[in-house]
Amino acid sequence: MDEESPLPLGYASPPWPRPFRPLALAGIAATVILAGMLVGASTNAINGAVSPTYFESVMGWQILSNVWWESIAQGVFEGMIGGVLLSIVYTTTLGIITRGSCTYDMGVRWLGLILLPVYGLWGIGGIAGVVLAALRPQFFQSTFIGVPGEPGQMLRYAWVGGSIWGAYVGGPLAVIVGLVLFRVNWRRMLKQQSGHDS
Repeated sequence: MDEESPLPLGYASPPWPRPFRPLALAGIAATVILAGMLVGASTNAINGAVSPTYFESVMGWQILSNVWWESIAQGVFEGMIGGVLLSIVYTTTLGIITRGSCTYDMGVRWLGLILLPVYGLWGIGGIAGVVLAALRPQFFQSTFIGVPGEPGQMLRYAWVGGSIWGAYVGGPLAVIVGLVLFRVNWRRMLKQQSGHDS
């Protein structure tokens, strides 16, 4: 091999140097936690209005208490826990992919793209719960706790239970897919920028 021949490189020319942005990553981490709390509060605000019976049965809350407000508070609490876990995974992965150079705007923009499917899967889970309860009411009542016997109340209960499971399953799935797509987009952007340099 000719000693003067250039070695093959991953880029047409060296990529632009990017500054390390620890404050941006810290801001992204905090925003992810707040986003988790917002998702928990907003979804439980709807669920608490749809079926207070679900929360009374599953959480053991008193019938005379303000179930709607308690459901929102529960959503904020659970959203904060999920947000902390998501923040660790999301911010760490962004930091590794971008070598600490991810801007706050970019991190939050991709977070929004991840949260949209979470809401979508929350809704799909609710619909799946309603369909299951409508098609197999006896199975549904014997499988889950405190399901009301009245058909309308049972379907409301099924929406809440299904939507919660949809969010629990959809959240991690949306994060994984979102981060994979972010990595693909980041690598494409670097190649485009290095191509402009040549």
